[in-house]
Amino acid sequence: MVEANTPATTQDALAQDFVQFSVESGVLRFGEFKTKAGRMSPYFFNAGLFDDGAKMNRLAAFYAQRILASGIAFDMVFGPAYKGIPLAATVAVELARQGRNVPFAYNRKEAKDHGEGGTLVGAPLQGRVLIIDDVMSAGTAARESIALIQAAGATPYAVAIALDRQEMATEQQADGSVKDVPYSAVQYVRNQLGLHVCAIAQLSDLLQYLQTQPGGEASAHRDRVQAYRDRYGVT
Repeated sequence: MVEANTPATTQDALAQDFVQFSVESGVLRFGEFKTKAGRMSPYFFNAGLFDDGAKMNRLAAFYAQRILASGIAFDMVFGPAYKGIPLAATVAVELARQGRNVPFAYNRKEAKDHGEGGTLVGAPLQGRVLIIDDVMSAGTAARESIALIQAAGATPYAVAIALDRQEMATEQQADGSVKDVPYSAVQYVRNQLGLHVCAIAQLSDLLQYLQTQPGGEASAHRDRVQAYRDRYGVT
């Protein structure tokens, strides 16, 4: 599978702009945060705080630029409920503004038994479908979207996300415990589920951003993020 991400070894201007935008918007924060996997993370990315028209407009522009630059082929976009719904809608609008007009659809969590009915809303799912989401934690949302898309007779082809955390995923064990696995959720979706994945930015881009910021606070943040990556990161 061809990776659509820009190599982390080179300076990525779009990714750097996105990281700065996320910090300035309060979406990307530094401190001590407990993840779903039970890890204490030195940073937290909450895409729900892209919470006004101007932020969503700029966010959609970042997605559209990354998607178009990736070269991924797709016929429509799909937004998984719930965070993916506004993302798919605004990205579709921005793609059209940039000359790539495609249909979009999304799903409901609960089936509707009147009107058009069902769980799918928007354009009929067909062709190669690009799933738009914020981040991947375990690939669960991607698997659910894949099942919906395939059931409708379309092809789940790619996923676009805002941030690739580049850290080990976890698996639930038979005894109820959680175990780290030597691959990330993005790598799982790419290598096991067979979908292309493109991300606006990666954890490596965040580290590069912190390296360019003056002052001891930025340096301290970078040291903590680097230590976290050294412990939980994947290549």
